[in-house]
Amino acid sequence: MNARQRRGVVLLLLSVLCALGAFAGVLSVISDVNAKVGPEVTAYRVKSDVAPYQALRPDQFEKITMPERWLSDNAVTDASVVDGKVAVTRLKRGSLLQDDMFVERPALDPGEQEIAIMIDAATGVAGKIRAGDSVNIYATFAADDQGRTKAQSRVIVPNARVIDVGRLTALEPGDNDRRRAPHEAVPITFALTTEDAQRVAYAESFAVNVRLALIADGGSTTLRPGEGTYTLEGDK
Repeated sequence: MNARQRRGVVLLLLSVLCALGAFAGVLSVISDVNAKVGPEVTAYRVKSDVAPYQALRPDQFEKITMPERWLSDNAVTDASVVDGKVAVTRLKRGSLLQDDMFVERPALDPGEQEIAIMIDAATGVAGKIRAGDSVNIYATFAADDQGRTKAQSRVIVPNARVIDVGRLTALEPGDNDRRRAPHEAVPITFALTTEDAQRVAYAESFAVNVRLALIADGGSTTLRPGEGTYTLEGDK
């Protein structure tokens, strides 16, 4: 083997060693990335905004993949679990679907219907009301400008059955809202007769405040004639 051939062999060996070094470097980078990111898993995110209390379908969510280590413990990895459930709050487009965003549709007795209203956290029984509780629903109405009606407080629905309590939500005041600053409210769903549901809907629209009074376990409220309405003038 002459000198030129020996140089060729040396250069070839050097090229092989460089290639092996580069390959080892790539493997090291890949291994480092995998160690930091980890394996990817399936998750789902909201395709478009979903209104509170709306029945959910799997096709409202799109499948994505993301590193398992970045996935929260309550993230949903199977969209079929939402079928027939209802959203407990507004689901924003692009939000990662989590199991605390929806609940089972509550069972209703014959003649009942669901109605959900936002109860101000400052005027409701904040943090104490749970599904299955019974409450009295109070509404306070202001006197009219002409003085034909007096300011009064009314028990609009006694012994209302709570079937779901949503998450505390920050709300901005509306155009007709007497509050001039953001406040927090909780969506609470009741199982009511048609007549009682109409009373609640009316109070939510026209009352100054709607308040809840929690009834003790196993208890109930029986209103005698005249006890459902209170006015300061009529207090003795």
